[in-house]
Amino acid sequence: MSGPTVVIIGAGIVGCALADELTGRGWTDVTVLDQGPLPETGGSSSHAPGLVFQTEPSRTMSRLARYTVEKYAGLGCFAPVGSLEVATTPARFAELHRRFGFGQSWGVPSSVLDPAACATLFPLLDKSVIVGGLHVPSDGLVPPVRAAEVQAARATSRGARFLGHRAVTRIASRSGRVTGVATADEEFPADLVVSCAGLWGPALGAMAGVPIPLLPMAHQYVRTTAAGASDDLPILRHQDRDLYFRAHGDRFGIGSHRHEPMPVDLADLPGDAHPSKLPFTPDTFRQSWAAAGELIPALRGATVEDAFNGVLSVTADGFPLLGEAASLRGFWVAEAVRVTHSAGAAKAVAEWMADGRPAIDLHECDLNRFDAAQLAPDYVRRRAIRTFAETDGIRHPADPPPVRNVRVSPFHPRQAEMGAVFGEAAGWERPLWYATNPPPEAPRPRDEWSARHWSPIAETEARLTRRRVALYDLTPLTRIDVTGPPSFLSGLAAADVDRPVGTVVYTCLLDPAGGIRGDVTVARLGEDRFRVGGNGPLDVDWLRRHAPPGVSVRDVTGGTCGVGLWGPAARELVAPLTDVDVSAEAFRYYRAREGYLGTVPVLLLRLSGVGELGWEIYTEAQYGLRLWDTLWEAGREHGLIAAGRLAFDSLRLEKGYRTWGRDMTTEDGPDQAGLRPAGERVPDRRLTCLVLADTGDVPLGREPVYAGGFPVGHVTGAAYGWSVGAPIAYAWLPSVLAVPGTQVEIGYFGRLLLATVAAEPLFDPKNERLRR
Repeated sequence: MSGPTVVIIGAGIVGCALADELTGRGWTDVTVLDQGPLPETGGSSSHAPGLVFQTEPSRTMSRLARYTVEKYAGLGCFAPVGSLEVATTPARFAELHRRFGFGQSWGVPSSVLDPAACATLFPLLDKSVIVGGLHVPSDGLVPPVRAAEVQAARATSRGARFLGHRAVTRIASRSGRVTGVATADEEFPADLVVSCAGLWGPALGAMAGVPIPLLPMAHQYVRTTAAGASDDLPILRHQDRDLYFRAHGDRFGIGSHRHEPMPVDLADLPGDAHPSKLPFTPDTFRQSWAAAGELIPALRGATVEDAFNGVLSVTADGFPLLGEAASLRGFWVAEAVRVTHSAGAAKAVAEWMADGRPAIDLHECDLNRFDAAQLAPDYVRRRAIRTFAETDGIRHPADPPPVRNVRVSPFHPRQAEMGAVFGEAAGWERPLWYATNPPPEAPRPRDEWSARHWSPIAETEARLTRRRVALYDLTPLTRIDVTGPPSFLSGLAAADVDRPVGTVVYTCLLDPAGGIRGDVTVARLGEDRFRVGGNGPLDVDWLRRHAPPGVSVRDVTGGTCGVGLWGPAARELVAPLTDVDVSAEAFRYYRAREGYLGTVPVLLLRLSGVGELGWEIYTEAQYGLRLWDTLWEAGREHGLIAAGRLAFDSLRLEKGYRTWGRDMTTEDGPDQAGLRPAGERVPDRRLTCLVLADTGDVPLGREPVYAGGFPVGHVTGAAYGWSVGAPIAYAWLPSVLAVPGTQVEIGYFGRLLLATVAAEPLFDPKNERLRR
C-alpha cells in the first residue's frame, strides 16, 4: 500500500527526515520539492552548526532531541562529543543545577562540575573565570546536509522522489481541502502537502491562506583561524555571554546571539546559491569576540577566518510549528524546527499524519495554538524578536517593547485602579495579585527563585477567600458555544453529556486512540445548546474538525467575560442580586442557570476552582463593567476582595484540582489523570499529591522526584498552601509509590527537598464547604 499522495516542500533536514519517516511507514507516494539545488539547498540546514542539546525545560522538546540523537547515531550522522555549559556567575550556576534537574526528569543523564573538572573536559578553558558547568555526555554534533542526504537516500530507495530547482508558485485547494501544488512548469496533485520550507514558510502559507507565525532572524557565526581546537572537544555553551562553540578541526566555530536583533525580510535575501547566508556585520560581533577570548584564551591569538549572518526561523514563543492547518485540511506544517529537534519532529508529524495522533504530546508545538491576535504580523515580529533576545535575558536598545494589553477583559480598568500586577498568558492580561491588598503582618520567607514572580500579598488573598469572599477574573478561560445533539459532544468526551438541561459535566475530550485532548466542562443550557469551557484554540479546532453538518461550534471567548465569586459569604452576596434561586437545595453543585444579576444577563455555573462555595458567572463583554461594579458594590458589607492567579493556584492545589497543560497532557490517559474511574485497571503512573517540609523552598515545576536515590518522576506544579501550612506539589509517580505516607525527595537547585505522599484533597476532604 503506497498511502496517500504527499508533496513535501523543502528538502532541508526536516523535509528529508519527514520523507524518511513517512516512507518507513509504507507511504511511498512522496515527492519532495525544493527551490534550490540538492542536497545543499541553500536554506538554514546548509549553514546550521549542527549542535544537539537535549536538556530542555520542555519534556516534549527534550524527547524530540533525544530521538534525533538516537536516529542520527544509527545513521552514522552523529558525533557524540558531549556538551559543556559553563557558568560565570552564581545565578547562572544555580540555573545549571536546575537544568540538571530537567535532565533527571526527562531521562537525559548529566553532571554538574566544578571549574577544575570543566577544565579537564575542555582544557582550553580559563577555569578562573567560571563557577562551574553542566556536562551532558550524550549531546553532540550532526552534519545537517549529510544527515539530510542520508535520509533522502533511504526515502528514495522506498519510492520517494526528490526534485531540486522547483520553486512552488501556487498551492491548490478545493472546498477547504488542499489538492496539490504547482511550480512554474509543473503541477503536482496531492492529497497532503507539508510545508518544511523553514524561513520561506510564511510565504508558502500565504499561498495557502494559512498564517505561518514565524519571523526569519539572522544570527552570527564565525570560523576562526587555528586555535588549538580538536574534534573530540565537547560543544561548549556560554549563556552568560550568549555564545556557543564547536570545533572544526583545530579551529573554532563560534555562534553569537549577543547582538542587536536582526529580523530579515525575504526580499532582502541574496539571490545566489546561499540565500540564507547574509553578509557578516563585524561591528556587532566585537563584544562577542572579546567575551570568547576571556573564556578561551587561545582565541586571543586567533583571528576570524570566515563569518556570516545565518538566517533561521523564530516563533513568538520559541516552539516549533507542527500540525495540520485549521483553515485548510490536508495542508501540514513542520516549521521553525532546529537541527536539534529535526528527526524527532519529523517522526511526530509522520505519526500524526499516518495514525491520527503523535505518540508524544505536542500541544506546545501545535500550529493552531495561537489566538487570532497572536497571528498578527506585528505581534509575531515583536514577540519573536524578544523571544530570540530573551533566550538568556539579554536586552538591547533596539529590542521592541513588550507586547502587552493585546487581550484585556472588560474588568481591566477596575483591576488597574486596584493595583493589579499583571502577568500575560496567550495574550491575556491576568492579575497575579493586587498591590492594594495588604501583605500579611509576618510574611513567610521564600527562596529567591520561587519569589521572583511572587508576592506575599498572595497569602492575604488566599486566606480572605477562605474566610470571606473573593472575586477572580475568569475571562481568559476559553468559552465555546455548541449547538447540536448531545451525541456529538458525548462521542468526543470521556463522559456522557446527555444529562438534564441545567447540568454541568466535568470531563475531557478524547482523541480516537483514547488519549486526552484536554479537560473541559460542558454545561447543557437547552435541548441542543451547550457551553463548553475549554483550553484555548486547540479545543475549538478539535470540535470544529469533528462537527458534522448541522452542528455549530462558536468560540465566544472574546465576546464574553466572567468572574469566579468564591468564599463562605458568596451566597449572601449573590442572593439579593439575582432572580435565580441560589439556595443549596435549588442550585446544587455542577448545575447551571441563566438569569439576571442586577440588570446584567448572566450564566451562573455552580463550580469552584478553589474549593469554596460560589459560582462562575459569565455575561457578554458589553455588560462586563456593570457586572464587576454590581458585585463590588454589593460586596462591601461582606468584605469582598479582588484576588489574583497566585492565590488561585494555591487554593486549587489544596483542593486537588488539576489543570490541563501543566498537570495533564495528551499522553496521560483519563484513568491516570483521575477523570474517569479506573475500574480494574491499575495505571503505571499516578498524578500524586506531595506535601513538602516547610523550609521556605517552593518548587517551580518540572523538578525531578527521587526515591531511593533514583529519579522516578517529575513535578508538574507547586504552590504554598496557606490553609494547610506547607508547600504542595503535584508529581507524576509510579503507582507503587503513590501511596499516602511514602517519602520521596524533590531535586531543587542542587538540593533535595523532603516530601511525603498525601491523601487528597488536603483541604475540605468531605466537600462540606462546597455543598453548603
